[in-house]
Order: sequence, then C-alpha cells, then structure tokens
Amino acid sequence: MSPHGHGHGHAHADAVGDRRRLAVVLAITASILVVEAVGAWVSGSLALLADAGHVLTDAAGLVIALIAATLVLRPETPQRTWGYRRAEVLAATLQAAVLLAVGVFVVVEGVRRLVDPPAVSSTAMLVFGAVGLAGNLVALAVLVRGGSGGRRGVNMRAAVLEVANDALGSVAVLVAAAVIALTGWLRADAVVSLLIGALILPRTLRLLRETTGVLLESAPPGLDLDAVRRHLLDLPHVQAVHDLHASQITSGLPVLSAHVVLDDDCFLDGHAPQILDELQACVAQHFDVAVEHATFQLEPAGHGGHEGATHA
Repeated sequence: MSPHGHGHGHAHADAVGDRRRLAVVLAITASILVVEAVGAWVSGSLALLADAGHVLTDAAGLVIALIAATLVLRPETPQRTWGYRRAEVLAATLQAAVLLAVGVFVVVEGVRRLVDPPAVSSTAMLVFGAVGLAGNLVALAVLVRGGSGGRRGVNMRAAVLEVANDALGSVAVLVAAAVIALTGWLRADAVVSLLIGALILPRTLRLLRETTGVLLESAPPGLDLDAVRRHLLDLPHVQAVHDLHASQITSGLPVLSAHVVLDDDCFLDGHAPQILDELQACVAQHFDVAVEHATFQLEPAGHGGHEGATHA
C-alpha cells in the first residue's frame, strides 16, 4: 500500500473512532441532563437547574462535534459540492438561540432567589450533583482515551473542554449543597446558579457570533483582506487585484476568490501558471488563517473592459 493510501486509511479510521467516542459521550451527557433536570424538580434547586442548562450547552457542543465528525465521512456530490458541512452551522445557530433563552432565565431567576431564597433540599442536590459529576468523569475518560493531545484533532479537543467545563459545574453544585447543609445559607444555591449562568451566556453569544458570521458569509475571523491584497500585489507581475472575497463554508473551512490582473507578457511567455502557484502559496502560507481553497481568475490588463461591474 502506498504511504498516501495508508495515511488516508488511518485518517478515516481516526474519524470513525472519533465519531464513536463522541456518540458515547453525547449519550452520557444527555443522561446527565435528564438526571439533573429531575434533580432540580425534586430538590427545588436553581443551581441544579442551571447546571442542567450548562449540560445542555455542552450537549449542544457535542452534537455539533458529532455532526462535524459524521460529515467528514460523507463524500461530496455534484449537487452538494461541499457536502452537508454547513448543516453544522445551522444546527449550532438553532442550539445557541435555545441556550441563550436558558441562560437569561437562569440569571433572572438567580437574581430573584438572591432576594427571596426558597427552601431547597441539600441532600437531593448532593445526590444528583454527585451523579452528574460521576457521569462527567466517565465521559471525560472516554474522550481522553481517544489519543494523545498531539494526535487528537481540534474537534475532539473542543469536546474534551466541553465535558471538563461541565464537570466544574457539577462541582459547583456540590459546593452549594455542602454550604446549605452545613450553614443553612440558602442563597448559596442562587449564587452558584448565577456563576453557571455566567458560564453559559458568554459562550452562547460567542457561538452565535461565529455561526451568524458564517451564514452571512463574512470574512473568516483573523483573515485581514487588506493584508491579503497587499501581499498579492507585492508578487512580481501582479498589476491589480479586484473582486476579492473570502468566507467560510463552515467553521474552519475558509474559501477565497479574486480576479488578478497580470502583465500581458505572462500570457505570452507561459509565465501565468507559475504566478498562479505563487498566488495559491501566498494565501495558504503567509497568514494566520491558511486558505487551502482559493480560486483566482487571471486577467490581462485589457480584460477589464469586457467585464461588468467589479467590486473592490
């Protein structure tokens, strides 16, 4: 077998393994969500309910990660040249909208309970919080077992952070339950719920900003198109760059296109293909955001008169 074939087969096996581990962890996380929601109802604890919302945040992230791991395995078709990769962004936008509502509710209810704290069952909080923490630790073990930090992909590293963050939320619930049991200070439940809400809202807003940016076809974060234009213009024989556009098909998949005006001699002496290689290498190597999918239309100086309206 050729080295390329071996590498492709290994990558495919890793993707299948990642998807399997993510599915297991998602099942565990969904179970924790149900347990903590029931625990919040039984105990009357807002902290448990807030942590259930926190778990929902992490479950949403795991769903996105699982979608991404699944879509990697699906080939493109003539009708869907990028496959279903943008489905990840659509799902993330919907989930973020739900999570935003959960976060706002937790904060508003937490403030209300600081003023007028209701009675809560610290014993039930301890039991359900401990179950949630145990589930998080099992899920974390499943993910970490998938490979070393150097080999694990960004998708899996993000999933590890999601579950680890949720484990901290469970620890916070246990701390609140212990404080209530030992001191009787009922406001500990509201304080912890506000802390968890403070974890949910910023992450949700960041996710919404990222996904709407993709859907609106904004330039990829970290890619300065003015700098791209300057670099392209610095290449030999490049006279002008117009209709420069960049967007993302999904998170982590930037694309770029541009019309590049070259010296007329490049089309006469066969130099244009070399310029094209240099243009591709420029956007793939010189910026923090590496653009592997770039399309350039090479034009002689007189071609502009044949085009319709152009963009900057």
